[in-house]
Amino acid sequence: MRLPQIRMESQIARIQIQQTDGRQEIQQPKAQQSIRQPEAEITMKTTPSKLDIDQTKAWEDMNLMHIFKRIEKFANDGRQGAFEGIARRVQQGAQLMKIENGGNPIASQAVTNAYDEMKRLGIKFIPSPFAVKINYQPSELKINVNVNPPEIETRPQRPIHSYTPGDVTTNMKNYQDLKIDFVNLFSESV
Repeated sequence: MRLPQIRMESQIARIQIQQTDGRQEIQQPKAQQSIRQPEAEITMKTTPSKLDIDQTKAWEDMNLMHIFKRIEKFANDGRQGAFEGIARRVQQGAQLMKIENGGNPIASQAVTNAYDEMKRLGIKFIPSPFAVKINYQPSELKINVNVNPPEIETRPQRPIHSYTPGDVTTNMKNYQDLKIDFVNLFSESV
């Protein structure tokens, strides 16, 4: 026995999509840069050192002095001796004026005036210590530095950009289809 059948074949519609990718290229050229560093300006100023040596006192200690200094020394020594002589005579005169007070001023003054004073013994260094005077003034160094900043020039470069857009195309790969077939729908015996 055959049963009646309805046979259906269907095909769904299919879309075909073709895609081409977009393309983008970017190049960044390096910036052009120039750097120049000017030299620093340095100025130096030196004052010379100075050494003063004064040995006048050492020469005077060795009795080798300038004639003007020798005259001044002899004048001072003479003046000092005159003042000492005047002072001694005033003192002895005062003692003689007061002879009534006792004592024997004439005999003591005769002994004092008859003999010179004894010389003192001792070691004397010629020239005397620190007779040579030294004065030293060191040199001075003044440094002036003028720093120059660097000179930088920069020229940026624009990026090189190219773009190709992508594309999408669609079309029908298969259209929809429906087939209907009837089998054993009508019997043959009829």
